[in-house]
Amino acid sequence: MDFLLEALTNWLKEMLVGGIMSNLSGMFDSVNQQVADISVQVGQTPQGWNGSIFNMIENLSNSIMVPIAGVILAIVMTIFKWVFKSAAAILIVTNTWNIVMGVFDMAQSVVAQAAGIINSDASIDISSVMTDLEQRLMEMDLGPLFGLWFQSLFICITMWALYICIFIVIYGRMIEIYLVTSVAPVPMAAMMGKEWGGMGQNYLRSLLALGFQAFLIIVCVAIYAVLVQNIALEDDIIMAIWSCVGYTVLLCFTLFKTGSLAKSVFQAH
Repeated sequence: MDFLLEALTNWLKEMLVGGIMSNLSGMFDSVNQQVADISVQVGQTPQGWNGSIFNMIENLSNSIMVPIAGVILAIVMTIFKWVFKSAAAILIVTNTWNIVMGVFDMAQSVVAQAAGIINSDASIDISSVMTDLEQRLMEMDLGPLFGLWFQSLFICITMWALYICIFIVIYGRMIEIYLVTSVAPVPMAAMMGKEWGGMGQNYLRSLLALGFQAFLIIVCVAIYAVLVQNIALEDDIIMAIWSCVGYTVLLCFTLFKTGSLAKSVFQAH
């Protein structure tokens, strides 16, 4: 009877240990890939990120928004019949796309310089704290093993959720850039008007906020890279993994805050 109980216990242990090792193996691969991709994604201009979308937005802006901007420009210039203002306003509208892309080119240059200075490895590597882990797990009782298995499963699900959150922030920012630039001629047409000038000024501040949000994202990743390197000092594998989860949650939170922070800095609303 004792033999059967021992065999059953060993079988359960092997199954749980195998499940734990499977959950821990490659647990952070998806997040590592997404974090490593952040610098590449935020460092690109709208035309470099996706040429097809860029061309579509440019065509929409020129064919639909420019005529609307012309109407607004006519209204503004009817109120203010100054030759200089008319000439300046027409110059702004006809060069709207160059102005908008110039803002993002400038932001890309800043991001590229920041990435070159920081140059940190933000990947999570738990292999240093997984030495002889399987052997240590086999020495544990069934109760703690069940607890570790549930924790490792929960952490795996959490890391996939965090992967999705990072994806939403980075790709959502680029979609927002395309949406904002698609209507560029309309607010730019109001730049020289007295009553409507605030629309164009706030639009430019919004562009600067979107552009320099990438710089804040790079800083967040750099701080994250410093934090996750400390896991090599942890002797407790579960504590090390939970620390990494905490750091990744913190990264997601700060990434979501970069948009509002950038708008606050440039007073865009």
